[in-house]
Amino acid sequence: MPRTQRIKNEAAIYHVMVRSIKELALFKKDKDKVKYLSQLKYYKTIYGFKVYAYCIMNNHAHFIIDANGADISKIMHGLNFKYATAYNKEHNRYGHLFQDRFKSKIVDTDRYLLTLSAYIHNNPIKIKGYEKCPYKYKYSSLGVYLGLEKDKTGLLDEAYIMRMFGNNVNKARENYMKFVCICDEEKLKKEIEFEDENTEYRSERSILLRNFDPKDVLDFISEETGVEKIMFYVKNNRKNKTLRALAVVLMRSLCNCKCKDICKILGNITEARVSKLCYIGVKVIESENKYKDIINRFILQQHKNAS
Repeated sequence: MPRTQRIKNEAAIYHVMVRSIKELALFKKDKDKVKYLSQLKYYKTIYGFKVYAYCIMNNHAHFIIDANGADISKIMHGLNFKYATAYNKEHNRYGHLFQDRFKSKIVDTDRYLLTLSAYIHNNPIKIKGYEKCPYKYKYSSLGVYLGLEKDKTGLLDEAYIMRMFGNNVNKARENYMKFVCICDEEKLKKEIEFEDENTEYRSERSILLRNFDPKDVLDFISEETGVEKIMFYVKNNRKNKTLRALAVVLMRSLCNCKCKDICKILGNITEARVSKLCYIGVKVIESENKYKDIINRFILQQHKNAS
């Protein structure tokens, strides 16, 4: 049967689930779970989406992802391809790893959002030793929600859901703990089934626009780094690596540019090199303080220029 078209909306919040093919552990070791979250953080740096909750089990994982103007398919296809490639190499295997496409459902109401978060955070009760204490499971965001640990992943924006349980942090955590514990697993499962995907989550969220001009990106990066624009087009020069890497990240993030589009813009460069530059750019943004907020600075400058 032909695949049905995935219903998408760049302004939506999604329940995303990934699952391995039958009888194969998607995450054989704890370090595989850490790697998947780390790679998700890599794509979050590029595309600026938000993660409201997650839980990674051995053969599947659940996420609540706010696309924030990005294409959810582009995010998940890139993430799963990257993970599967590394997984197959490390575990000396070949072939498919994930069961068909990832599943996604648009979260259409606050009630569904809260019910979904409870369902995701209750997943660990299926594991021996966590039946009555899912908050102790390390590969779930529940511990962060309850203030039991800090977010070591750099992924979470738990405040978006937690503020629905009260303005006082401690009271909100207490209310959320009660909410998760009293929810019936079978009832939750029925409510979050992947069926109708024809709705959109509406709220007061601001959505990141991604229709900027690549030429403006090049001008901005040249100004930020103090390197002349001509250096964007010089191949195999160590001095312009950061320049080109940052430009690639911003073009992928804010201009909806694919690797092949960036090849045309920069010229004399392969898609493989563009991917490598993107990896370098993300590392630069994450490690160098002067570039940590470079995406937001670019957006603010463009809005200022347009006003």
